[in-house]
Amino acid sequence: MSIENEANASAGPSSLTPALFKRLHPKPYLERFLQERLRPDGRPLDHEHAAWRDASINIGKMFWTDAWFTWSRVWRRSVLAELAPPERAQRHPMQWKPETKGSCSIATAPSSALVRLGKTTVVCGITLEIAPPDMATPTHGFIVPNIDLPPLCSSLFRPGPPADEAQVLSSRLRDTLLSSNYVPLDSLCIERSKAAWVIYLDLICLNYDGSVLDASVLAAVAALRNLKLPQATWDVDTLSTICEPISDEEPGRALQLAETIPLTLSFGLYEDDLLPDPTLFESQLCTSQISITVSASSSRLLQVQQSGATGSKSSVEILKACLGQARTRAKQLLVLLNSS
Repeated sequence: MSIENEANASAGPSSLTPALFKRLHPKPYLERFLQERLRPDGRPLDHEHAAWRDASINIGKMFWTDAWFTWSRVWRRSVLAELAPPERAQRHPMQWKPETKGSCSIATAPSSALVRLGKTTVVCGITLEIAPPDMATPTHGFIVPNIDLPPLCSSLFRPGPPADEAQVLSSRLRDTLLSSNYVPLDSLCIERSKAAWVIYLDLICLNYDGSVLDASVLAAVAALRNLKLPQATWDVDTLSTICEPISDEEPGRALQLAETIPLTLSFGLYEDDLLPDPTLFESQLCTSQISITVSASSSRLLQVQQSGATGSKSSVEILKACLGQARTRAKQLLVLLNSS
């Protein structure tokens, strides 16, 4: 062995760059930060006052043409070209950028929203169709969410069939929207047993850095709040639905929404340290993952999902801490939603 190789082999962690040390020794890297009551992205580790990542919501402007009913998944091919790159503000690691709002320019969707939680970025586009209701629920329409995790968002995903995680996230998003009754399905009925609206929520993750479900729920809620439905009537002579495209003369009608506004907040548990809004790096090392869904308007608990062990702390103690922090964060996001 040469002298140079011997020196490299005997070099300790102190000779490694931070990026290399993080890659080779992820657990010691994280533990060094936690010992200093900090997190790798600069957030303080404070169990009493949780530090969340930057949040922003960009609401899309509605755009309709005479061929509104032909929208399907066309916007997928152009969404990346239409989205402007995020602004990068220079700031101290301990200085947090306030929540911001803006405009999302997906012209090929009746309503859209782009949400950023730290580096995690999710865009939601809504498309509409008309279909006959199910025989079992003749007065109900449909909500069909789908989350796409393309290779663009992370090296964890490969081209091909949808990843298992994408299917799980889509199912959880659907359960969240339906269990909260955020969009009453009977409000989507055009004519009993004849026609009803189908709302497709197509979400694409542009950057995957943890808490994707949180960003997806927030993007879906924001896009639904901005959606307007065209005036639609059932023609008994032609046995078809007649719709008026949205315009200045026909502004359409706002989607009927419930007072309950569901928002999901994620937590990670590393040993005895609770990490709100974990990054991808932190999530991969956490021994337990917890998702709390609350009503932003009333702070009522809607759903709890937990996986993994909680360490020396009891599950009840952990869930109480998560619920308190989730309620506080949900109120902050509600203010951001109302100002969008």
